[in-house]
Amino acid sequence: MPVSGRPTVRSRRLGSALKTYRLAAKLDQLQAAEVIAAHQTRVSRIETGHVSARPLEIRALLDAYEVHDSGVRQKLEDLARQSKRRGWWLEHAAHLRADYLDHIALEDDATYIREWQPVLVPGLLQTLSYAEAIARGNPHHIAPERIAQLGKVRESRQAKIQEGGATYSTVLGESVIAHPLVDVEIHREQLAAILEVGRRKNVTVQVLPFSAGVLGAVTSDFSAFSFDSEPVVEAVTLENLRGTSVLEDPEDLTAYANMYDLLRSSALAPEPSAKLIRSILRSLKEDAS
Repeated sequence: MPVSGRPTVRSRRLGSALKTYRLAAKLDQLQAAEVIAAHQTRVSRIETGHVSARPLEIRALLDAYEVHDSGVRQKLEDLARQSKRRGWWLEHAAHLRADYLDHIALEDDATYIREWQPVLVPGLLQTLSYAEAIARGNPHHIAPERIAQLGKVRESRQAKIQEGGATYSTVLGESVIAHPLVDVEIHREQLAAILEVGRRKNVTVQVLPFSAGVLGAVTSDFSAFSFDSEPVVEAVTLENLRGTSVLEDPEDLTAYANMYDLLRSSALAPEPSAKLIRSILRSLKEDAS
């Protein structure tokens, strides 16, 4: 069973993949259950992520589904083992929404992370001061002790990028850098931090200029994740008033992958983006003097 007692993004990813291969093999759940000498209910719960398949079950099922690609087989066995691994974020589970935990789990597993943000600096780039200022400005009151807890979690999330554990690419709407939503001094510190992180080999920061027109307004912020050596989008998260939604349907993933490519190709290249950020940072310093 997943560590938290509820389907995790890892167990759901495993279950979804097994279901896809079963359907491709034109087998029903009862036939799959016979392969692993189990009740049909177990296959159902594996495919919905409520229980984790054991490696021996995965091997037997993939044999029956005629999936012989060694890379695919190893990936699913690894995913089964990871679904039972206790992630660092579960230490903060009492203070975090379950959907936010899912987002963090995706980040932790990802080899490629792509984010579009038209309004706020993405969490993986936020300074502690910026994150706290945004939290204090939240119309839904957040207790001071919880703000501090969220800050610790954010720093732990950022370690993934700082340590080179994933390739990170983000497109920021120009308003993110040009229109301070927090104290100007905090905003200046944040812009300097973006420039610093943007120098890392595994990080790409681009700015979508106002001149791109309506493109920056046609979709809200989203994060896209890949889990292999190739940057194929395998999960997308969306922020909304009710929390974070995880998209895993192939048509949804294709749509968001295409949208990110469009945003990236319409944005300034990394160096002109950095030049624009430096220009805005200089103007803010001049205004303060």
